[in-house]
Amino acid sequence: MKISTRGRYGIRLMLALALNYNNGTIPLKTIAKDQGISEKYLEQIINPLTKSGLVKSFRGAQGGYMLTNPPEATTVGEILRVLEGSLSPVDCVDHPNCANSDHCVSLSIWKKMKVALDEVVDNITLADMAAEYAEKNPDVAAKFRCNG
Repeated sequence: MKISTRGRYGIRLMLALALNYNNGTIPLKTIAKDQGISEKYLEQIINPLTKSGLVKSFRGAQGGYMLTNPPEATTVGEILRVLEGSLSPVDCVDHPNCANSDHCVSLSIWKKMKVALDEVVDNITLADMAAEYAEKNPDVAAKFRCNG
């Protein structure tokens, strides 16, 4: 399974919001510039994140976006499911309507893969990512006053 550009950029967008969590809202234009991603593309990504309740938007001169919950309360799995849908490697894991599902040896492999992937992405929070970012980028991270 491959994560699309939408999913990868969405994780980067949410990390930027996590790093800025204690500083209020941040304009999408700023994130686009910092991340080297088209603002138009980020607009397409931020909409489902806002509709899902992971992100809040604010209009006006001081407007922008911010996480709805603290970074430690949002997992990579939540973000990816909003942007990518199911993380199952094949459709039959979520919808076992195949005539061969009772006899299919491969199905058990796909189910184990999904369980393993869910285990990883559901146990990494934005706070975990922000902490790793701070370790790898101490000069840049200091300006964000990131707690996690």
